[in-house]
Amino acid sequence: MLGDIEEFITGHRDSTSIDLERVLATVLFTDIVESTRNAAQVGDLRWRQLLDNHDHLARQMVEKHRGNLVKSTGDGILASFDGPGRAVRCALSFGTAAQQIGLPLRAGLHTGEIELRGRDIGGIAVHAAARVMAQSGSNEVLVLRVVTDLVAGAGLKFAERGSFELKGLPGRWDLFAASA
Repeated sequence: MLGDIEEFITGHRDSTSIDLERVLATVLFTDIVESTRNAAQVGDLRWRQLLDNHDHLARQMVEKHRGNLVKSTGDGILASFDGPGRAVRCALSFGTAAQQIGLPLRAGLHTGEIELRGRDIGGIAVHAAARVMAQSGSNEVLVLRVVTDLVAGAGLKFAERGSFELKGLPGRWDLFAASA
């Protein structure tokens, strides 16, 4: 907030205040697979109940894994974690729990610097996690190579999914499917 005030009064922001608003985090995006089609099939009332159950599960899982539930995206969530292992375990647990109530999820994770924007987050790492999620299939948790490197020895397993171009991001990115 101080950076915003400084920028308003002086017309510029001290770069050190910008640096203080960036932290290393693991970003998790989830999405309910084919949510529009499912909503149309079950109707508004039942769909709202399912979304309420989804949101309750999301809060439980993120809290259990010591993450920060940034926001609901309507049919998914955005969360951040200070440890990639907890983030991957959260995504796997959330996917399993959601599947049990009839909501197949897809998830994407990336670890990188994020910008803290009040209660929201931003930056390339957030965009990268969203693009990884977009590559995920039903009941799949995909991560970028940086996540696999950071959790080496943590008991998680990863299967190579190949190298992909991620919309809007330069180069090719190696994706891996996570499992416990």
